[in-house]
Amino acid sequence: MTKFHGVVPPVVTPLNPDFTVDYPSYTRVLEHLIGGGSHGVFVLGSTSEVVFHDERTRQEILEHTVKVVNGRVPVIAGVIDPTTDRVINHARIAKAAGAAAVVVTAPFYTVTSQSETLDHFRYIRDAVDIPLVAYDIPVCVHVKLARATVTTLAREGVIIGIKDSSGDDGNFRYALLDLAEYRDVFLMTGSEIVVDNALQMGAHGVVPGLANVDPHGYVRLWDAAQRGDWAAARKEQERLCRLFEIVWVAQGRVSDGASGAGAFKTAMRSLGVIATNVMPRPRAALDEAETARIDVILRSTGLLG
Repeated sequence: MTKFHGVVPPVVTPLNPDFTVDYPSYTRVLEHLIGGGSHGVFVLGSTSEVVFHDERTRQEILEHTVKVVNGRVPVIAGVIDPTTDRVINHARIAKAAGAAAVVVTAPFYTVTSQSETLDHFRYIRDAVDIPLVAYDIPVCVHVKLARATVTTLAREGVIIGIKDSSGDDGNFRYALLDLAEYRDVFLMTGSEIVVDNALQMGAHGVVPGLANVDPHGYVRLWDAAQRGDWAAARKEQERLCRLFEIVWVAQGRVSDGASGAGAFKTAMRSLGVIATNVMPRPRAALDEAETARIDVILRSTGLLG
């Protein structure tokens, strides 16, 4: 099995009321995830709200992560930015901080072809000697990593893995088939509510934002799948599906991104993991009525007494 596998949560970044990073809470998040059995952590991704942090803050978050984790699990760092040379700079910082690998999206804001996207990854790999993970998240970058693009990058040795948050399970399955003989290349799904299906297809793991709330649940699902107990995996997945409904509580009042990460933060506050559910501006935090609805879901899924 590849070094990168299992449950690798994208880590929530808790904030103070003044919008600075709440490092005591962040330390508790990391301990919560590792104590829950996570096999790695992915920092500075979408759930981390990476684009809201300046370069210095990104570096501080990453350095703090590596220090707290202290080699217990791999630390994978997002180096997300619109253009190649900016990503290269982030990747150099991540390598110096001690990240085990970096996560790269397609270029964004500018309109970029698939051939240019191929070169984007190649340029980064040539510039920085650190493993690259391709991040397919068209909802954010508005570019789909085509099947041929990811398989070409893997076969060339440019990338060592794929984090698929595209929601395109058919394309994910084809990528698994295309790369089945490449034993060192991992493919993980970011779709929290179909993890059992992805693992049955042969996925090497999952990167679930919801694991910030319930890492133990995803680890139980993973363990059940590894022993071939698909009935137990399905049962755990269905409980997690009910828990996932927290992300819809504020939908319609706030943006989809704020309703997702905001729900995770609100639930984690209720569970005593973090101190606030503050969101970076202009994202709106969930209110008291929404918090009460989330607490009902937490109780119904066995997380809150």
